[in-house]
Amino acid sequence: MSTISKEQVLKLVSEHHVRFIRLQFTDILGIPKNVSITVNQLEKALNNELMFDGSSIEGFVRIEESDMYLYPDPNTFVIYPWRTSEEGAVARLICDIYNSDGTPFAGDPRYILRRALNAASEMGYTFKVGPEAEFFLFHTAPDGSPTTLTHDRAGYFDLSPVDLGENARREMVLTLEKFGFEIEASHHEVAPGQHEIDFKYSDALDIADKIITFKMVVRTVAQRHGLHATFMPKPLFNEAGNGMHMNQSLFKGTKNIFWNPQKPNQLSSEASSYLAGILQHARALTAITNPTVNSYKRLVPGYEAPMYIAWSTQNRSPLIRIPAKRGVSTRIELRSPDPSCNPYLALAVVLMAGLDGIKNNLQPPEPCERNIFTMTSSERKEQGINSLPGTLKEAWEALLTDELIKNALGPHVLDRYLEAKQQEWNEYMSKVHQWEIDRYLTMY
Repeated sequence: MSTISKEQVLKLVSEHHVRFIRLQFTDILGIPKNVSITVNQLEKALNNELMFDGSSIEGFVRIEESDMYLYPDPNTFVIYPWRTSEEGAVARLICDIYNSDGTPFAGDPRYILRRALNAASEMGYTFKVGPEAEFFLFHTAPDGSPTTLTHDRAGYFDLSPVDLGENARREMVLTLEKFGFEIEASHHEVAPGQHEIDFKYSDALDIADKIITFKMVVRTVAQRHGLHATFMPKPLFNEAGNGMHMNQSLFKGTKNIFWNPQKPNQLSSEASSYLAGILQHARALTAITNPTVNSYKRLVPGYEAPMYIAWSTQNRSPLIRIPAKRGVSTRIELRSPDPSCNPYLALAVVLMAGLDGIKNNLQPPEPCERNIFTMTSSERKEQGINSLPGTLKEAWEALLTDELIKNALGPHVLDRYLEAKQQEWNEYMSKVHQWEIDRYLTMY
């Protein structure tokens, strides 16, 4: 990541005739929020003097302690490419949240990730991540509301003209490049209307910021094409869902410490222990990496989404796969997360689980090179392969038993996150769904 000073931000704003700046942050659910200011207030904001009311933000604070400060990160400055200087350019800065006494706010997701990255740094590591976020492009109704309809009948890696989202996806790639992304690939995914755009790995904080930006750009460009983009984990029955595989590695300087050509599979001892840590904490992690009721409609057999806690160097049915590339590209691929997660929290808990494996020299089981979906329950039991939680409720119950993951979140985020998820679960359980109407209305 390049370093930008406050002075450089002010200079860029002047040179490009920026009129408005959006000061962006996220709530604990990963929903982006922003405070828009004029250019006249920018210097005050860059001096960390701008306050806002945090009492109405999901998971932040109560009304009697609502005054909070926005600390813009100059490294996140970008000018939105869809407005010209003549129209009054708009720029963006991502912010950290601080309390009125000048201490970091314990409920800021960006702070939670920073704290985990500091733990890695104390061990001499830099955490690198490369996400693979999938999304659907659907038609909108005449009134502009989203539907789940698509006349796209393309499949995995298909070319246009059957891939009718090709033009939108091409513009998304070009726009993301204007935001500073290095795009590695873009293609149609398995389901009709489903797409994937992959961007180059980077430091974890930069990637978390980019995931939030990525979603915003995809949705904005889709809207310009008369489409609705959704990162909902499972919008269509009987089709593949949206995943967000996380490719991860630890570096010391420019050296990828996951690679050791003298070891089996060329995986270093640190890589094996890191992997073992994620496997050990996998059930608790799922409450954060798969945070919605709908997430668990994706984690079912038949669509390559993992259900079982195992790893492999080849097949894609286990939770963790080791891609074939070695050297500086050596990495582990965690396949369970979906793009509805808060990337700051998800990366923080995954990292802490991996570091726990290294600290305690945990050793993973033997890799499972068979298709786990075709194995019987007794065969899985014989190999010690457990399953991920099957529901959001099961996931948060697993989280409550895992002290490491609870500590990674901290009591503020943990309490408010669980409160929000319990409300979501209770609403889901009490609501009558269309499936029930179709199934029972005429039967009884």
